[in-house]
Amino acid sequence: MIDRQPIDTYARQISDEKQTSVITGSTASTDKRFNALFTDYADPDSLRKLAAKIKDHTLHHLDTYLEQAEASLQRNGVTVHFADSGDDARETVLNILRGHEVTQLTKSKSMASEEIHLNPYLIENGIEVLESDLGEFIIQLDGDEPSHIVRPIIHKNRREIARTFQREGIAEDYNDDPGTITRRARVHLREKYMLAQAVITGGNFISAESGRLVLVTNEGNTRFGMAPSKVHIALVGIEKLVPTDRDLGVFLNLLGRSATGQQLTVYTEFISGPKDDSQPSGPEHMHVVFMNHGRTDVLDSNCREILRCIRCSACQNVCPVYRQASGHAYRSPYGGPIGAVLSPLLFGDRFPELADLPKASSLCGACNEVCPVDIPIPDLLLRLRDKAKRAHIPQPGDLPMTPFATLATSPSLWRTAMTMSKAMNHLPIQVAPVRPLQDWLGQRTLPDWHGGDFRKWLKARKEK
Repeated sequence: MIDRQPIDTYARQISDEKQTSVITGSTASTDKRFNALFTDYADPDSLRKLAAKIKDHTLHHLDTYLEQAEASLQRNGVTVHFADSGDDARETVLNILRGHEVTQLTKSKSMASEEIHLNPYLIENGIEVLESDLGEFIIQLDGDEPSHIVRPIIHKNRREIARTFQREGIAEDYNDDPGTITRRARVHLREKYMLAQAVITGGNFISAESGRLVLVTNEGNTRFGMAPSKVHIALVGIEKLVPTDRDLGVFLNLLGRSATGQQLTVYTEFISGPKDDSQPSGPEHMHVVFMNHGRTDVLDSNCREILRCIRCSACQNVCPVYRQASGHAYRSPYGGPIGAVLSPLLFGDRFPELADLPKASSLCGACNEVCPVDIPIPDLLLRLRDKAKRAHIPQPGDLPMTPFATLATSPSLWRTAMTMSKAMNHLPIQVAPVRPLQDWLGQRTLPDWHGGDFRKWLKARKEK
């Protein structure tokens, strides 16, 4: 399990090996995204603004589209469930599995399930759960947690993975060749697919018009999971709706390019419901669980734009703070700028604990520039900082501003302070007058003080 330390503390302790893995992986993804978007579109900014409008429209009429999606899914033979809280979602999934007498399942990567810690809950209740996404599979073997939305093991390198496979008996010998690692995982997982009685997936999008569930992967693990299973459960956040099938064209083009620099994700599946009589294999029963888990509270807040997010990870990849700290520093399934906004909102009862996340940003604006749905993340971070300030939640790096306000509004005191400031060049940090100032100075290398020089220069200039 990851450490639950404040982000600044965790970031200072991160190993060089992990930091190198994160920086290398995120930088490469950012470069691929730029090349893919600007090679294929003369004006990609207009496309992402269109996507933002579609998302805003959907969120504004979410009640209507949820009703329409429910009717469309039921028409396709899908059983629809609504879960208000994380507890409701976990219990709903468990009850579905017990109703179909499922004891063994495979699961594809799902951020919604990470939010509610679905895997440990099911395992505690006697269900054997196997992650089928390669990255999530390695996370499961290591008892670790994902540190990236698209690349859950961005913080690991191939040597660590090879050691894990050898330790777990998936490989008899150590071999860190990526192709060999992948083949060994494939052999192990395909046997498990055939034994599974059910498959759990997330959902990238659901069309309210047709009821089609859209799944995108680069490994095809959802296809392998569904083919032999009798039951398919899709756990989907209520914000994943789009009004029509036509809208999917906008989002799929943006998602592939923003997430992995591809024109289209390798496997893009449109699931209309359980298998029919003409199909030789596939789930006989399909359930969609629409999960709220704090989303309506976010919708009612001044940060509702964050619900546009399509989980592409572009903001994580470009963020200088994420690159230095890694996803685990955010103490949530969502790291980086998206996590700094979404986590304090979704996990409202943990807001005081997570209120430091919005301050883990330089406000450089790069996250907004790369966001495929034009989320104004820097603005949202400032709104959450204001919320924490109004709630009197102490923050890392906070300084008492009352003394500064006194200085800044008194010309004579300000002149005296500036003249004497050079003395700071000869005083150790430990003698700073207040503890927060000591902590602040202990994390920064400041230039030499030159107080009073400008006033002397200006006075001499006037005398000339």
